[in-house]
Amino acid sequence: MTNGRVNPAQELAHQGITGLGNVYYNYLEPALVEEAVKRGEGRLGKGGAFLCSTGQFTGRSPKDKFVVRTPSVENTIWWENNAPMAPDAFDRLHADMLEHMKGRDYFVQDLYAGADPVHRLDVRVVTELAWHGLFIRHLLRRPDRAELDQFVPEWTIINCPSFKADPARHGCRTETVITLNFERKLILIANTAYAGENKKSVFTLLNYLLPEKGVMPMHCSANHAVGNPVDTAVFFGLSGTGKTTLSAAPDRTLIGDDEHGWSDRGSFNFEGGCYAKTINLNAEAEPEIYATTHKFATVVENMVYDPETLDLDFDDDSLTANTRCAYPLDYISNASATGLGGHPKNVIMLTCDAFGVLPPIARLTPAQAMYHFLSGFTSKVAGTERGVTEPQPTFSTCFGAPFMPRRPEVYGKLLQQKIAKHGATCWLVNTGWTGGAYGTGKRMPIKATRALLSAALDGSLASVDFRRDPNFGFEVPVAVPGVDAQLLNPRDTWADKAAYDAQAAKLVDMFSKNFGQYVPFIDEDVKAAAIG
Repeated sequence: MTNGRVNPAQELAHQGITGLGNVYYNYLEPALVEEAVKRGEGRLGKGGAFLCSTGQFTGRSPKDKFVVRTPSVENTIWWENNAPMAPDAFDRLHADMLEHMKGRDYFVQDLYAGADPVHRLDVRVVTELAWHGLFIRHLLRRPDRAELDQFVPEWTIINCPSFKADPARHGCRTETVITLNFERKLILIANTAYAGENKKSVFTLLNYLLPEKGVMPMHCSANHAVGNPVDTAVFFGLSGTGKTTLSAAPDRTLIGDDEHGWSDRGSFNFEGGCYAKTINLNAEAEPEIYATTHKFATVVENMVYDPETLDLDFDDDSLTANTRCAYPLDYISNASATGLGGHPKNVIMLTCDAFGVLPPIARLTPAQAMYHFLSGFTSKVAGTERGVTEPQPTFSTCFGAPFMPRRPEVYGKLLQQKIAKHGATCWLVNTGWTGGAYGTGKRMPIKATRALLSAALDGSLASVDFRRDPNFGFEVPVAVPGVDAQLLNPRDTWADKAAYDAQAAKLVDMFSKNFGQYVPFIDEDVKAAAIG
């Protein structure tokens, strides 16, 4: 069964995928929605959105993710961060999955990973669920129909939620497995219906392949000035730091909200859509993202809804706090049609400092930028997890450790080279607490954060006076029009100055201890920038 040019069984046979039932090749959105509803995979919601549940797994399974330990990658994978799988175990897993798939219906999507045709990857995604085909069609980039005539996949993803792995036979941890084989150019996903595994597997893959081409893969959002792609900014940040919110400025063009590359040609989005959190989403704060939840073919995951009216409950986290929607980028009115930008003029690293120590904005040298990039700091606050009674630091190197197959310094050095070559200005922006730590102080005013970012992006911040921070050595503006000067010096916002000094010393020590793991691998200028 096809919308395309040839029998898909013939297309898949050379990959060993044979004996399937019906194969639905490159179905468009209406057909995918129709099949998903017909098969009972979910319901049609208001506006034609597709409402579904991911079942047992409502998020990624990072402990069940593996890289096959083949000779070609033996010396380049960061094995401390990536669990190895033996090649023979992968071969057994692959053979058993193919046998399990026989007689079952599958959906095939041929897609691009990367907006830049020079650096994109041609990916074939074979999915058991029709809505997974819809999801990945949103999240990756869709070839024109004519381009499919010449499409030859470089990599293939096989996603089979109904298959349960055998840890003893397949060399994995549980019945759930996500594994990448760089020699076979295959990604296998089993026993999880969480669609984000498809997206993040491709990101992990690009994070390995692109550095060899001199391309910096980035877990960041990006935008550019309207009508001027040369004026591009990228926003690194972990969950809760404002990466999506702050990049979605109405006066700038959104390139993408999550994954990008920086090549010698400029910057480019890896994806063709967005995968946005919907918990507590409201029409006033984020009207465009809210509107997508009522648009045709948007995938709405794990949201509670009224079974009669189909009204979505954006505040109900009884299924999971990780409720999400997936939609094509063109559902956002100010999104880039090309997914391309220039060389970033500004590199912004977002952190949510619940210790109340970091200033709302600081200018970084290239060496300091590498230090904070490798650190990837944010913080958990009391109440976010059982047993957390005071702020706790979280260091996720490169702002995305779960998706980094190479050692962190590979990405750090590449970013440092790009910054130096293209003259980007780097900023550290704290969207966390001021006037005290979490529980005593208050959240950094979003109005002040937006004003400081606007001044950084339009260049006016470069003309103000800066002071050197005594704790981290970076430069902090002394006064910025429209921003309370007291906010710019966090020590001034604390009633107890001695308490601030103690908290600052504690955070500096946390940074130093975490950064010790990188010291043997980095240049002297970054070591010097580490503290002060």
